[in-house]
Amino acid sequence: MTTVLALAHRVSRFGLWFGGALVLLAAVLIGIDVVIRKFFSTSIGGADELAGYALAIGTSWGLGAALIERAHIRIDSLYVLFPNALRVVLDVAGLVLFVGFFALVAWHGRLVVEQSWISGSRSQSAIETPVVLPQVLWMAGMLLFFAVGVVLLIEALRRIFSGNVQGAVQLIGTRSAEEEVEEEIAALAAARHAGAGR
Repeated sequence: MTTVLALAHRVSRFGLWFGGALVLLAAVLIGIDVVIRKFFSTSIGGADELAGYALAIGTSWGLGAALIERAHIRIDSLYVLFPNALRVVLDVAGLVLFVGFFALVAWHGRLVVEQSWISGSRSQSAIETPVVLPQVLWMAGMLLFFAVGVVLLIEALRRIFSGNVQGAVQLIGTRSAEEEVEEEIAALAAARHAGAGR
């Protein structure tokens, strides 16, 4: 299972870079459009539409990496007061509900993609984008997220049933303040070490 988990890490990291690159390109495109509007009183047709597609696609492709890095926001005011056994149960239940919700969104999104494909729908803009193209890319990101979530759930349950509850917590639990501080210190030490090696 560790091989599958490592693969999920690599694929979700690619998804994060891909999604981030799309959002960055959208920001550049909007910036160029603003400058052109200001100085040349014209516009790049469809820049806002393309930016919207990039944001939706980039978000769906980044969800899996955020899940692996435990970066999704949780309100854990009461969570930290619970005993470890209850925390693990809540972590598993939260992961099941979270992934289940997005699986439901992807399922209904699939119906929209099918309808767009069958009807040959195009956007109502100057560029007349075939809307099935951004929808399929969005759907691919959702499927990646679902696959990563299933892998994490299976690995967490495997760790729990083998007695490694702490390992399951480190995989799907809420990141503690101590963990975040340790990661920041490690990143700072790595940056100093890289700077000293020059």
